[in-house]
Amino acid sequence: MAVDFQRDLERDGLPPEKIRAQLERSKSRIISAPAAILLCLDMRDMDSYPDEKRQYAERMMAVQSAAAAGMQLLLAAHAEGLGGVWACWPLFAQETIRKTLNLDESWEPQGMFFLGYTEESPVARERKSLEEITQFNRSDKFA
Repeated sequence: MAVDFQRDLERDGLPPEKIRAQLERSKSRIISAPAAILLCLDMRDMDSYPDEKRQYAERMMAVQSAAAAGMQLLLAAHAEGLGGVWACWPLFAQETIRKTLNLDESWEPQGMFFLGYTEESPVARERKSLEEITQFNRSDKFA
């Protein structure tokens, strides 16, 4: 993945020192994590439709399902006293990961989770209020 990541960062025009720093940070996460779990999507058991619109919706449902499974994994880890980080790098290096791990061609890497016991608990970030992130519309049309 580092080779793919470096290539992409070079294409983005980042200076060499920033590229090195990002690569080292990524490598450190992978190497230092006691456990790494790769989340993959497999469309083989999903429905197939003749039209592009419904096929796209079916794929989106599968992506959403994989993301929901990933969130459940993090919640379960937290319940067991573990810390976890979700990284989406696998989306940018799917072929490399498939080849390296000898995965079936139908498995599409989506995310990687790094789990372990934390040395310290991070301070919770300030969150937006519910009013800032929601919109409620009332309509008789849906009654």
